[in-house]
Amino acid sequence: MGGRSAERDISLQTGRAISETLQKTGYQVCSIEVEKDLATKLREEKIEVVFIALHGKYGEDGSVQGMMEIMEIPYTGSGVLASALAMNKMASKKIFQYHHLPTPGYKTITKSDLSKNAYSSDFGFPLIIKPLKEGSSIGVSIVRKESKLKAAFDLAFQYDREIIMERYIAGREIQVGILENRPLGAIEILPREEFYNYQAKYIPGRARHIFPAPLSKEKYAEALDLGIKAHQALGCEGATRTDLILDDNSFYYLLEVNTLPGMTNNSLLPEIARGVNINFNDLVEKILNGARLKA
Repeated sequence: MGGRSAERDISLQTGRAISETLQKTGYQVCSIEVEKDLATKLREEKIEVVFIALHGKYGEDGSVQGMMEIMEIPYTGSGVLASALAMNKMASKKIFQYHHLPTPGYKTITKSDLSKNAYSSDFGFPLIIKPLKEGSSIGVSIVRKESKLKAAFDLAFQYDREIIMERYIAGREIQVGILENRPLGAIEILPREEFYNYQAKYIPGRARHIFPAPLSKEKYAEALDLGIKAHQALGCEGATRTDLILDDNSFYYLLEVNTLPGMTNNSLLPEIARGVNINFNDLVEKILNGARLKA
């Protein structure tokens, strides 16, 4: 848990919740805050199975997963390739498009593009600017007019060397929880912010959650279907969460798949699981039992 990404604090909350639960269940648990000496710590502690509670770069992008494969230590969640694909918003969108899954239009931008003024938008305004490989809505902006583009670029480039410009889709925020290769359910998020940003995700009271999402039977089933199709298209395993937008014409757009969803008191996957009678202890143990080497 912890790690070196911008999501370190949330990862620590996730890690502590998981560690406490596993200890209460009777497992022998060693909590490791990830630094550069991770491999040494794993050897010294004689770790048998790794429960990955990291978020963001170096933890959710296939990096740590690759280390586990080399060290031959079974680990939870998705493998190296699925983790890397899901973390890279351009790569995952290309996979979605290949599988004919609906996703908003986009283009990627580098600092070199900015210097050449080669970043004109084909989508009009508003549009979304976000880092290519970051989570928890960190560095994300909704840009409603051209004069605000530079500030959005500057913010996103603080977190990545490449960013993504995405067509803005107005609509309802629907998220689907996946466990053991099947959809658990769909939840609707009603943020009190401009969108479901970092504050809305992690500060109590900044977003209202409705489970099950108040959709027609057909649209609910469609959300679950898109969620599992996205999970499978990327080759994910274990517990994931798929983010969707349902626009004003009742058309779904697939945004991304989170391969290591938060497990804090305010997190969506545990809330979805509770809604289908899977308590937190059971959820954590099910994820643990899915640990294995994937290579």
